[in-house]
Parts: sequence; C-alpha cells; structure tokens
Amino acid sequence: MSWRARLRELGVDLPPVVAPIGSYLPAVRSGSLVFTSGQLPVIAGEDLATGKVGAEISPEEAQRLARACALNTLAAVDALVGLDSVVRVVKVVGYVASAPGFTGQPAVVNGASDFYGEVFGDAGVHARSAVGVSELPRGVPVEVELVVEVG
Repeated sequence: MSWRARLRELGVDLPPVVAPIGSYLPAVRSGSLVFTSGQLPVIAGEDLATGKVGAEISPEEAQRLARACALNTLAAVDALVGLDSVVRVVKVVGYVASAPGFTGQPAVVNGASDFYGEVFGDAGVHARSAVGVSELPRGVPVEVELVVEVG
C-alpha cells in the first residue's frame, strides 16, 4: 500500500505546503535524506493556537497541535519528492513553548510521533528530541521538524 493510500485510509488529506515565513525552503533533499524546516500548527494560513503549554494550552491540545505540525511536514516532503518515495522516518525534533515548570514536552511531541506511526507503521518509528523553549514563531505552542529517508 502506498503512503498516500494509507493517509486516505486514515481519512487525512495533505494540506498545501505552508509558505515559509523567512528565508528558507519548506524541505530540502541531501542524498537519500529529506529534511523539513520546522512546521507550525497552521491550516489554510491560520495559526490553530497561540500560547504556552502548561498555561494557555493544555498538554492534550498541544498533542493535537503537534499532529497538525506533523501533517504539515508530510506536505513539505510530498511537495519535494512525493510521499510515496519515503522509506522510513529517521528523526523528529519537536519544540514546545513551555510555561515555567512545564516538563511534559515528550508527551506533547508524541502527538507527532504517534501520527507518523499511524501513517508509516514500523517505518515510522524514529529517533527524537522533545525540547522545551520559551517562545516559538508567531506565539504558537509547538513546532516539528522531520528527517526522512527516501528511495
């Protein structure tokens, strides 16, 4: 089964690639790896939420936002090389804008990691970092980067 077919099976449509808000590309390929730029929880040009996790944003809502970021990473990969060229997910980095004392970053980034697992199965199991930060662009609570191997 193709990865695109798997997304259809999950009832998920790839959104258009989010336009960069700076001087960078949404994704680049180097050899057999594709690196995405950090993707925000944006749908149709609109931020889905702003605020810090552990204050204005609950950890559960942040997990859903991390999933939206993950979907945007897949859109960037698809636009560059086609989603069906993905062999495996290699690395995920998630940044969580955290209120003072919030230490649940790994659970938040699980929203992205679990989504990759739903889409890619065993090929979606990856290395990962979940990093708490004080601020993210435009005040969003989560940002996700993806590295995939392509064939």
